[in-house]
Amino acid sequence: MTGSAIDPHLAPHWETSALVTIDMQRDFLSESRYGLAGTTEIVPALRELLDAFRAARRPVVHIIRLYEGDDVDRVRRTLLAAGAGMVRPGTEGRLLAPGLLPGDGPRLDDDLLLSGAPQVLGPHEYALFKPRWGAFYRTPLDAMLREQGADTVVFAGCNLPNCPRASIVEASERDYRVVLAIDAISQATEEGLREVAGLGTVLLPVAEISAGLAGR
Repeated sequence: MTGSAIDPHLAPHWETSALVTIDMQRDFLSESRYGLAGTTEIVPALRELLDAFRAARRPVVHIIRLYEGDDVDRVRRTLLAAGAGMVRPGTEGRLLAPGLLPGDGPRLDDDLLLSGAPQVLGPHEYALFKPRWGAFYRTPLDAMLREQGADTVVFAGCNLPNCPRASIVEASERDYRVVLAIDAISQATEEGLREVAGLGTVLLPVAEISAGLAGR
């Protein structure tokens, strides 16, 4: 569903919106060994989106992965058991992509994040660890968004078929208004976008989201 004719039950409420970025870590960038094609390429659009949310003083939550032990998706356990070094605590690869932190924001606190607690990165901005595909699964994300008064969630980030899609489903199940930034998401196909639109997701480019946040 695009911005041209939005069902009023799905239409974003920009004044009560929050941005959730998914897995925008260095190990998942296009050029990395375990990277996803097209992920580095969306960083400029994502920076623009982050700037818009920061200017509007709306919440931003960076959802990240940290692979430690065997509490990981079953499909990746063999790979990690063989020594794959992706997003391991303490490695550079688990950090957010360059330019996504607010200013000279802090490095990720692995111990805090693995405990399930959010890490404050800046005003209204947080990092949060998720142990599986969905951003709401075994995380305090729902409580964090409710506390901030958010009823609209804008998603952007890495690999639409997996973690963003799972997170979109979870947000929809919790009755959030859901928006996907179509030029700030990697691995998006026409079919994939059509499928998430069928779930009630509003598909918008970053420019239109930024204009909504600015009240234009």
